[in-house]
Amino acid sequence: MPIYTKGDVRIHYEEAGSGFPLLVTPGGGLDSTISKWPGQVFDAMEEFKNDFRCITMDQRNANGGESSGPVQVDDPWGAFADDQLGLMDHLGIGEFFFMGYCIGGPFALKLMERAPERILAGVLCQPVGSNPKFPDSMYNSGTDSWAPALLAQRTELTMETCLSYLNNLYRVDSADFVYSVSRDFVRSCQTPMLVMPDNTPSHSYEAAIEVIELAPKAESTVYPWKEQEDVKAKTINQVRDFLKAHQPAKTAS
Repeated sequence: MPIYTKGDVRIHYEEAGSGFPLLVTPGGGLDSTISKWPGQVFDAMEEFKNDFRCITMDQRNANGGESSGPVQVDDPWGAFADDQLGLMDHLGIGEFFFMGYCIGGPFALKLMERAPERILAGVLCQPVGSNPKFPDSMYNSGTDSWAPALLAQRTELTMETCLSYLNNLYRVDSADFVYSVSRDFVRSCQTPMLVMPDNTPSHSYEAAIEVIELAPKAESTVYPWKEQEDVKAKTINQVRDFLKAHQPAKTAS
């Protein structure tokens, strides 16, 4: 079990394949862990390991995972980006692709904001965002499942800390959009991105479409794309082709 540590942060990660680096994170909200890959709409680690050097990780403080660290109330999205960029630094990787499922949509956008020179392209698969009909869907999943499970393991934490953390994740700044970055940033973002919309209480179709409309270099898959196997297969190939199109040219020897 490879582990990366930095100060009081401990990150469990795994790798598969070779080629240009692709950091990919599964869905599961704050409980995004490597063990969730078999239950995803498709397993990117298996799907793309013959095309890229695929890297995945348990997110900090995800229940059921092996990554831990402070509950960063003041800058929760920035802390996730620090973990992800720190892991790539640890692996000696400069430029890379990022593909995030579910909560990985906001992760992708935060990475594009934090390190635009390093993220050469991003894929937002079933991204979470504000759903007008279910505005507190992500916040409630945190209070109902994530926080109680974490508190059972981390006796030094309090529910008050967890509630402040969830509030700063989902109820401030871009609470009516994608949580992690502003509309102004998305309008200015020059990173190529491919958005794969979904439509559930947490996977906001409205927010995904707004990202596609605002970002100058955004592309979209068809919607719906995951219900029919042939359409899903074509969409997975679209992801592969999109990423390959943005690979840097190999340096001449």
